[in-house]
Amino acid sequence: MPMNSSVRDPSPVQLSRTADGKQANSQNAEPPVKSGMAFWKLLLLVAGPGLVVMLADTDAGSVITAAQSGAQFGYSLLIFQVILIPILFIAQELAVRLGLVTQKGHGELISEHFGKAWAWLSVSTLMVSCVGALLTEFAGIEGVGQLFGIPPWISVSMTIAFLVIVVATGTYRQVEIVAILIGLFELAFVAVAAVSHPSLAAMVAAVKHQPIHNSNYLFLIAGNVGAVIMPWMIFYQQSAVIDKGLNESHMKAERVDTAIGAVVTQIIMAAVLILTAATIGIKNPDAQLNTVQQIATGLASILGAWWGRAIFSLGMLGAALVATIVVSLTAAWGLGEVTGYKRSLACHPFEAPWFYTIYVLCLVIGAGIVLSGVNLVKLTIGVEVMNALLLPIVLGFLYLLALRTLPEQWRLKGWYAWLVGAVVIITALVGVYAGLAGI
Repeated sequence: MPMNSSVRDPSPVQLSRTADGKQANSQNAEPPVKSGMAFWKLLLLVAGPGLVVMLADTDAGSVITAAQSGAQFGYSLLIFQVILIPILFIAQELAVRLGLVTQKGHGELISEHFGKAWAWLSVSTLMVSCVGALLTEFAGIEGVGQLFGIPPWISVSMTIAFLVIVVATGTYRQVEIVAILIGLFELAFVAVAAVSHPSLAAMVAAVKHQPIHNSNYLFLIAGNVGAVIMPWMIFYQQSAVIDKGLNESHMKAERVDTAIGAVVTQIIMAAVLILTAATIGIKNPDAQLNTVQQIATGLASILGAWWGRAIFSLGMLGAALVATIVVSLTAAWGLGEVTGYKRSLACHPFEAPWFYTIYVLCLVIGAGIVLSGVNLVKLTIGVEVMNALLLPIVLGFLYLLALRTLPEQWRLKGWYAWLVGAVVIITALVGVYAGLAGI
């Protein structure tokens, strides 16, 4: 590969890249699709960005929000986990489409087509969302540590050290594999939900009875919307498909990757809500969860004290760690798209010092705020509501870029453009209305 010797070897599917993360021409670049290659083989080769971002979507904040939903309102909010699956896919598919076709990040496209000022506005919302997300991740990690008597500063410091080593010493593909393996621990929630003896009749009744006049319920609707559709997810997946070296010939496989991830993440969210509704919610209706430990305690009635803590810890750590990797990388990528510094995991830290500095700085800031002693559950739900309030900016730019920047073959048009536009408007309005009404 015609790259500087200090640049890391790319993953098997990466094309040759310049030091700032942009695609470069190379005669040695491996063709993205080989003649006669079975689709499932191609999917295994290129899948990852969609699954990783979706596993990160079910982060510590999302787990806590779903748990509070089940504890406080039983199965009432379960229907929203289903409704959000196609909405989540539509939003992330646009990010995939923009990244694969333009080979440019989200902030970079906004800067080119709407100007620097709008790009900075978008990236500013991204940074706020990223810092907020990191607060929820470290809150979850700290809570898990306290379950086993580990002081917060130790659990948080060890997490930062681990994540810095993973990113500073790995290629994009290696970081992606680590993130997926960690994130799969979230499936522990699904296993526990299956043995929590949920009532199907109670679920059906809850769908029919929606307490939409309850301000706390509206607040949690906004929290669930913001927990599923987050600004950093769009920035991450658009940048990740580029850093991995994919292009428009991988469109179908990446759409499948994204669709699978959307279903998996919402199954996990639904599982957390179901298990807390079946344990805490039924025994103590309208329960308020104030600590991560209270959520874990709810599992004790199903699995016993030790196993309850262990299973909850695996799921929460998987959710928090994969999201921390994704969110920190997103902040570093997004800021680089408007400032122009080198930004790629194909570069060593000395090749892209600002990229890695921003990554580490995000971790330190998030950890520092969490260690200050704030109420972690209330902080977490507040962050998710903030994400919902940012949706008009985030989804608005995403939709406009899909209309304006893509060539005719890939541009949003016809009935699907109208459908996506309606989904964007309704989702943004619901998020903002529920968030403001519930405050």
